[in-house]
Amino acid sequence: MADQTEKPKLGTRPPLGLKRTVETGKVKQSFSHGRSNTVVVEVKKRRILGRPGEAPPAPAPEPVAEAPKPAAKPAAPAPQPRKPSATDEITRRRELQEKLLREAEDARMTSLEDARRREEQAKTSANEEERRRAEENRKAEEAAAEETARRAQEEALAVTAPPPEEAQPAVPQADATEERSFRRPGHAPAPKRPEPSRPTRGREDRRHAGKLTVSRALSGEDDSRARSLAALRRAREKEKRHHMETGPATKQVRDVVVPEAITVQELANRMAERGADLVKALFKMGMPVTLTQTIDQDTAELLVTEFGHNIKRVSESDIDIDSSADVDAAETLQARPPVVTIMGHVDHGKTSLLDAIRGANVVSGEAGGITQHIGAYQVSLPDKSKVTFLDTPGHEAFSEMRARGANVTDIVILVVAADDGLRPQTIEAINHTKAAGAPMIVAINKIDKPDAKPQKVREELLQHEVIVEDMGGDVQDVEVSATKKTNLDKLLEAIELQAEILEIKANPDRPAEATVIEAKLDKGRGPLATVLVQRGTLRVGDVFVAGASSGKVRAMIDDHGRQVKEAGPSMPVEVLGLSVVPSAGDPFTVVENEARAREVAAYRQSVLDRKRTTSAPVSLENMFANHASTTMEFPLVVKADVQGSVEAIVHALNRLSTDEIKVRVLHSGVGAITESDVTLASASSAPIIGFNVRPNAKAREVAARTRVELRYYDVIYHLTDWAKGAMAGELGPEIIETVVGRARVQEVFPAGKRDKAAGLLVLEGVIRKGLNARLTREDVIVSKTTISSLRRFKDDVAEVTSGLECGVLLADTNDIKPGDSLEVFEVEERARTL
Repeated sequence: MADQTEKPKLGTRPPLGLKRTVETGKVKQSFSHGRSNTVVVEVKKRRILGRPGEAPPAPAPEPVAEAPKPAAKPAAPAPQPRKPSATDEITRRRELQEKLLREAEDARMTSLEDARRREEQAKTSANEEERRRAEENRKAEEAAAEETARRAQEEALAVTAPPPEEAQPAVPQADATEERSFRRPGHAPAPKRPEPSRPTRGREDRRHAGKLTVSRALSGEDDSRARSLAALRRAREKEKRHHMETGPATKQVRDVVVPEAITVQELANRMAERGADLVKALFKMGMPVTLTQTIDQDTAELLVTEFGHNIKRVSESDIDIDSSADVDAAETLQARPPVVTIMGHVDHGKTSLLDAIRGANVVSGEAGGITQHIGAYQVSLPDKSKVTFLDTPGHEAFSEMRARGANVTDIVILVVAADDGLRPQTIEAINHTKAAGAPMIVAINKIDKPDAKPQKVREELLQHEVIVEDMGGDVQDVEVSATKKTNLDKLLEAIELQAEILEIKANPDRPAEATVIEAKLDKGRGPLATVLVQRGTLRVGDVFVAGASSGKVRAMIDDHGRQVKEAGPSMPVEVLGLSVVPSAGDPFTVVENEARAREVAAYRQSVLDRKRTTSAPVSLENMFANHASTTMEFPLVVKADVQGSVEAIVHALNRLSTDEIKVRVLHSGVGAITESDVTLASASSAPIIGFNVRPNAKAREVAARTRVELRYYDVIYHLTDWAKGAMAGELGPEIIETVVGRARVQEVFPAGKRDKAAGLLVLEGVIRKGLNARLTREDVIVSKTTISSLRRFKDDVAEVTSGLECGVLLADTNDIKPGDSLEVFEVEERARTL
């Protein structure tokens, strides 16, 4: 490049020298991006020939290399300049071409780098206007850079053109951006070459094929680049307009299942329509509703017809799951373990017998030595077969649970103590077994005791139509001893024999159906349910409905506390994953999806709500009768650890109600006593009963502040005894009146200024001083008083017997007339019992 410090003006000439044929000047050219260049302008006047044999003047140095200009040699007169050789000409032209291409490429790469830098700055800018301006500037700069590179390439191609035939003098080289004149004096300028096609080095040179440069993006070299978001948006809008012009697609007609009541949103989902469109249609019908509002079946039919769909009416009962019609084919059935329920009176040894069979101590965990819950266990017999045992409580309050156990069982073992015989709960268990239609095996326990009388037990069973085999019947009986483990093998053989006769089978390859044996709320694991699978296989991940509760099986735990992945028929497991605590005895059914489970659970909950809130129609007569009723209420809040205990306690408390006082259970539930329970109890001044549960810290604090009574029990006997005493205390002591004597008023005398004395004739019994008296006139009570003074012939006496006359002074009354009757009685207070 030429020297940048010297900037002579255009047209100035250097001092003339000897043999100087060219006048030169310098001019500065400015380009984009702040780049400049100084070029030499040559002015040719005439050709000066040297002497013959003298070498031609040396060419001027290249301005880019900044080489010093050689000194001008004295021109020697020459007849003719020497023609350069062909090899020198080719080498010179090749060097000039490479130099021009190199400079053009440098200029191009510099412009691309600057453009890329500006593009990154534009991306980080939040202002849309600045980004737009930056994009315009970048495009302008790219266009200028492309133009500069194009010109340089054109000049390089022009330089590499073949020379004319005649001799041509050497011309000093100029900068790459200078326009040169290669014409001789007196000749016309050479015509311009046609513009060459743009080189496709982007496709030939694959060095940068992996990334998209700004130049390639702007110049359109890569036609397969991704479309911009704006282009995609325009294409979508165009397609949408096209669809709107051509009209909507053919509407799909659906069969819409509509129950008796459905929300607008659910109906819209079933119709595959927008909920807002349904709301708008209902507004036009004069029904302002919201998406969550429930409409009846007739209104839903209008909407379905309005939108062109077909309605399929179903009743609410169709929503519930009816498994009675779902019968498994005979070829799918396989043998399953029998379900054996142990029943009998309290303390006759049911749990101890099961304990001896299982080889584990179960009864030690029960309060008071009695079973409070249903226990489900699966026992492996010596021949590798399995038997499922259900241990039901024997106390009378658990009759509901025993009835539930009898409904899911295959075989019933009736445990009777040989030294005690049949008791009330034993008879009740016999009735439950007959109602369930299950075969029975009588286990006569405690035969090791000295006063055991097994034959007497067999005879007592005859009174209830239970005839054992020894007495000509078909009921098996086994004499066992749970403590000595006597004849347990015979009992198991009797169970196996009975199971073979019954041919107990089930289909394990289907969705599971089970029965909730017990349910509770665990503090750490949430609602739990002990279920007994009846058919199918229950697996982890199954969606189910249990009564009014729904959920998904998160985990299953067997009777040994181990987690299992699946449970087949007759296997008891504890299921985690319920939404709420179900009731014991509820059906447990696996369904296809969670939506179906929620639908069935919601329907069952609505049925329960209607049963609880709907009361009998009230007539005018019984309305006043209820209002005039003097029956007191004893409010209670009951909380227990499991659902079966809650039901048993509520049932036992309701049986304590009498005509004078009745139990009103404000709330009963499973789990610990909470603050809301205390708040509810304080509003009605009701005590809270906790059965195997305790209150949390907040509940204790609120109970102490509101003075709510908390009662804790773990044996149901103690709970019912306390309830009886508390209800009797609410009524107060019982008042008993005993009539001592009767008399008739014969005469009335003044006694002092205000009082009056009555002369009496004692008709029966004894009139005694200080007793309560009731004065009646024509069988209407005038006043209740006491005898404050009793005289006979001016003498004070303690009592007057029948047939005698006396004078009495009655306290707090002067309304006495001849002919009135006086009844004297004693009052006795006794402690009330229910």
